[in-house]
Amino acid sequence: MSKFKYVVSEADEGRQVKDIIRNEFSFSRRLRTNLKKNQTLVLLNGVPALGWHFVKAGDTVSIDLPDETSHFEPEGIPLSVVFEDDDLIIINKQPGFVCHPTKGHPAHTMANGIQKYIIDSGQSFKIRFINRLDMDTSGLLAIAKNSHSQDNITKQMAAGKVSKKYIAVVKGLIPDDAGVISAPIGRPDPERVERGVIEGGHDSTTHYRVLRRFEKGFTLVELDLKTGRTHQIRVHLSHHGHPVIGDHLYGGENPLLIERQALHAFYLSFFHPVTGEFMEFNAPIPQDITELIDKIS
Repeated sequence: MSKFKYVVSEADEGRQVKDIIRNEFSFSRRLRTNLKKNQTLVLLNGVPALGWHFVKAGDTVSIDLPDETSHFEPEGIPLSVVFEDDDLIIINKQPGFVCHPTKGHPAHTMANGIQKYIIDSGQSFKIRFINRLDMDTSGLLAIAKNSHSQDNITKQMAAGKVSKKYIAVVKGLIPDDAGVISAPIGRPDPERVERGVIEGGHDSTTHYRVLRRFEKGFTLVELDLKTGRTHQIRVHLSHHGHPVIGDHLYGGENPLLIERQALHAFYLSFFHPVTGEFMEFNAPIPQDITELIDKIS
């Protein structure tokens, strides 16, 4: 059954199908081009229609999205699925995995695990990451099952309608109960993975709120990202003088406390790309971070 339908009104009488698609569906230009190429995906009263076909009041224009697949090598990586429907899948990612294959990590990624999940569950869709998490950051990871869902939520991000919140344990006692770190982030050395606060970098803003201070010299902090730069939280907190515990890249290394950076994406909210329903998700603090909190309490 088509998930996108529009019933032609009297005011639409005499318009062409392509005008209905352009004005009544919030599709990207790329998707509209794909629909134009594949003439079986656009239906007028249940029959394939061309863009120049005219409509009359009471007609139904419906759209089927094109079938797509990814071609990652499937691997048996455990997935903790928080939510899934025909358009989205939300995963509580464990630390130790990058999102998709790179030169440094050609396999054993979340994409490889999701590919096997797709096969095992009898589905077929292209893996489109809506957000990304660093290898050793845990928490909520959103994947779109079609281009419309990805485009829609990307636009929501640009409009400030997506909320991404993290918790972290950092070195030192942050004096203010809340604040904003606004500093441009860039790549000081193009040959290295590290980012830094540099002149001419991309504008980056992180809001923080102190949840708890520990007498041993640590702070539990909640972070709300207003931009989504690579390593943003880690770079901003280090620049602020309070690197994330366990972060060997940005000065928070302490292998006796935790084996990875103590950073977890615990909250995600947005509007569903098809239904418009407000959706929010939570991922509990993982065991290694709760154990860290016990050690420093």
